[in-house]
Amino acid sequence: METQVNAQKSKLNPGFFFLCLGLLATLITSVVSFLNLVFSTLDKKFPDVLNSNYQYGYSTYNYESIRVALATLIIFFPIFLLVSYFWKKYTQGEMGSIDVVIKKWVIYLILFLSAVVVVIDLVTLVKFFVAGEITNRFIYKILITFVTAAIIGKYFFISEFWTGREIIKKLNKFINPIAGIVLVVFAISYSFVIMGSPAKQRSLRLDDRRVSDLQSIQYQVINYWQQKEKLPEDLGVLANPLSGFSLPVEPEFEKGKKYEYNVLDKNKLTFQLCADFSLPMPKGWNEYKNYGGVVPMYSERDIAVSSYPYPGPGGSNESWDHQTGRTCFERTIDKDLYPPYPKVLKN
Repeated sequence: METQVNAQKSKLNPGFFFLCLGLLATLITSVVSFLNLVFSTLDKKFPDVLNSNYQYGYSTYNYESIRVALATLIIFFPIFLLVSYFWKKYTQGEMGSIDVVIKKWVIYLILFLSAVVVVIDLVTLVKFFVAGEITNRFIYKILITFVTAAIIGKYFFISEFWTGREIIKKLNKFINPIAGIVLVVFAISYSFVIMGSPAKQRSLRLDDRRVSDLQSIQYQVINYWQQKEKLPEDLGVLANPLSGFSLPVEPEFEKGKKYEYNVLDKNKLTFQLCADFSLPMPKGWNEYKNYGGVVPMYSERDIAVSSYPYPGPGGSNESWDHQTGRTCFERTIDKDLYPPYPKVLKN
């Protein structure tokens, strides 16, 4: 009977095996996404002009790295806490000999992989610091990397290998997890401060859609002039089922908003386009590469150079700068830049 009990204890528990896999996967994913989130947020807070374009307007790719890291962390970190709870509860009970071996392997693997992630991160940070990355965000990245490594290493090392006073182990069970939760909550909250709430992001995307629609209408007005040598009387005449062009619809037309077109001077070919915007147009430096971060968990496309004008003289005819509310853009067609299309001669 005793032999059967010992044999049963030596068997591998499938539930514990998958708990270990879950612990590894959720911990490493949480660490990578946390560091990606912090680094991307710091890049937005302290943009480096060496790696940036001065951009007018909003691009959905401006915050893509923050959104991916944020979504990953929000989902995986609570799962890690849950898996970690059940894993810890199981390891505190009576375990079979194979389970004990697996537990030790998992702890060593966690410490090893965490150290690899941190070392790679530090190498990347030092590389870009030597290349001239601005000092303040470099210091913040170094600090958050060391704090992350300390929390993970200290928690698993003390909980499994500490042989000193028992009070240290008991404090470790509470202090380190609480510190980790506080860090994650702070990182998530601060990323929303930099990026804006989901409502603000929606408003920015709506305004970006409006600018794009006005650009499309402006192109069709110019094309109409080149074909007929006159400005269209209203927007309705621009719709052309043969070419496939249909007038853009204001995304919030159900609220009574619409695009406006007015002819100001037929002889000078001056017209006006108007729209009702939700927010002022954002301006500033936007980095086009993920500098100083760990290897991303996605393929991030570089932000394209904006079609909006750079600050300084000139380019006013293409400016789409706007504030909140109704904004009108006056345009004058230059006949030299946009000459009429040549007429087809009849035989």
